[in-house]
Amino acid sequence: MLSLFGLPADAQDKQTTFTYGAHTYTMAGTLNAEAYDAKATGIVTFTHIPSDYAEFEAVYTQFLGKTPHGAAAMMPMAMELYRRDRNMGLKCLKLLCYPTNVNPVTSILNTKYGPSRFAPSDDPYLQPYLPAAVLKGATPDNGYTPQRPYTVEMKASVNKHQDLQFAGSGRVVYLYVMGKGWDTEQRQVEVIKQPGSALHQVFNCPSLYTQCKTIRGQWKGLE
Repeated sequence: MLSLFGLPADAQDKQTTFTYGAHTYTMAGTLNAEAYDAKATGIVTFTHIPSDYAEFEAVYTQFLGKTPHGAAAMMPMAMELYRRDRNMGLKCLKLLCYPTNVNPVTSILNTKYGPSRFAPSDDPYLQPYLPAAVLKGATPDNGYTPQRPYTVEMKASVNKHQDLQFAGSGRVVYLYVMGKGWDTEQRQVEVIKQPGSALHQVFNCPSLYTQCKTIRGQWKGLE
């Protein structure tokens, strides 16, 4: 029997919840770093973007960072926090991401979030709504307004897990984050789990900050 987003009923039964103040996060799925399963899926919901670094750290270290899909679902949260506050957002990205992934993310987001002499405020290249493009229900036509609670749906990539062969160590899990912001709705994200660590980090994710479709209407922001 299948349930939410194609999750097997027994996987849905294992859904867990984490509460921080008035904010609630849930996670369910079968994606894991131990074994590749082409049919594995994951789903994360959250009522709000974390309010600050303390909440982001708690959610990551105590809950979502423990699975590949949980870590991947925190990227739009981190991207939105970086838009709101560069210093706080950078701390979140450094916590969530493998070190080599931080600079590529921030270098692009710096150009996407703020007007400059190269991109004035009315330039469609500026996309403050980019973090919402992977949230369920958000489309260019509805002003990238996602359903509530915010939902990130994921599934296994066609690429199997891979162990690092260069400096450092760890197993990379490839997964797709679904989003209506692009013609190719599957956005590949690479998540790494290093030996001895209980947490996963986002190893590479360029498709999450690639230019998405230009908004139609007014973006109302995320709460």
